[in-house]
Amino acid sequence: MSARLRQPIVVVLGHVDHGKTSLLDKMRGTIVAVREAGGITQHIGASLFPLDALIDTCKTLLGEIKIEKLRVPGLLFIDTPGHAAFANLRKRGGSIADLAILVIDIINGVQEQTRECIQLLKSRRTPFVIAANKIDLIPGWRTRELAPFSRTFESQSRLVQEELEKRVYELIGDLSFFGFKADLYTRIKDFARTLAIVPVSAKTGEGIPDLLLILLGLAQSFMQDRLLASSGPAEGVVLEVLEEVGIGHTINAIISEGVLRVGDRIGLMGVDGPFSTRVKALLMPKPLDEMRDPRDKFKRIEEVEAAVGVKIVAEGLDKCFAGSPIYVISSPENEQEILQRIKNEIEEFMITTDKIGVVVKADTLGSLEAATL
Repeated sequence: MSARLRQPIVVVLGHVDHGKTSLLDKMRGTIVAVREAGGITQHIGASLFPLDALIDTCKTLLGEIKIEKLRVPGLLFIDTPGHAAFANLRKRGGSIADLAILVIDIINGVQEQTRECIQLLKSRRTPFVIAANKIDLIPGWRTRELAPFSRTFESQSRLVQEELEKRVYELIGDLSFFGFKADLYTRIKDFARTLAIVPVSAKTGEGIPDLLLILLGLAQSFMQDRLLASSGPAEGVVLEVLEEVGIGHTINAIISEGVLRVGDRIGLMGVDGPFSTRVKALLMPKPLDEMRDPRDKFKRIEEVEAAVGVKIVAEGLDKCFAGSPIYVISSPENEQEILQRIKNEIEEFMITTDKIGVVVKADTLGSLEAATL
């Protein structure tokens, strides 16, 4: 029997106004539209797109693109797009994000924040796909709502097809400056060596089935070792520190490895250094149809398994900050070792500065790093 895989963690990046949030919203909406029930499971800070819902969305393409039997159980999208959020998903030697979508406006091309995102993705060694957004703004484009790109491209006039090809070639040229060999995904023979460009429209949903299928294919073909599910002690990262009415200070966390249980002792980074605390409760959002009272929006669970977004309730979380690593301390004997590991990890990301200059304060490590890019 083959080992179980966890969901890949996916983050969406791109220049301001290139359509990051719109694309994420349209992907969610597409899945919900295709499957009225069981489309998306809302986590804390993330949305799980289950495999069966993804297959329903991509089924018009599945006959054209050969992928061995899909074993990845779905895709876990981080709800907050942008490079500050991505920078928070740090871990030693890279990122807990397994895949990224870099959204580039096909009309305006690579911009300043696009360059920053590419440098960040390269430094974290995170595989990514280009979503060439706003194809509906190409003059003369005939829209086919939610259609795969391969279908909608065929229905365009020769002039429109040539215009899209021209803009894709401009993107290929821009990306070559960063050392990437890129091409339109329909022409790629070796996805391990070529960066896929998927033309999409966050407005009409065109190209979204292709984009989701490419993500599934990359995860399935090249990431199975990384995605092997573990039943060991949990590891993760803090997305946000929030005060909840009636609960107190909580953290929204992404658990990227292992299992986290109520009662586990965890190590985190605080403003005064690493500390440990015991998990008092794990909370997940109630489905909308179960939410009787807006104040009663969480359900308590006993354990969570990676990959998952979860709210953690524990003592002392007011001194924690976003971007902090989380490790379960499996025994009193290894507590100091884990706290030292957390300290070492954070020191790797310390930003050296001159004594003279501007003092920048930020609420998360990711915001601080993004500000210094």
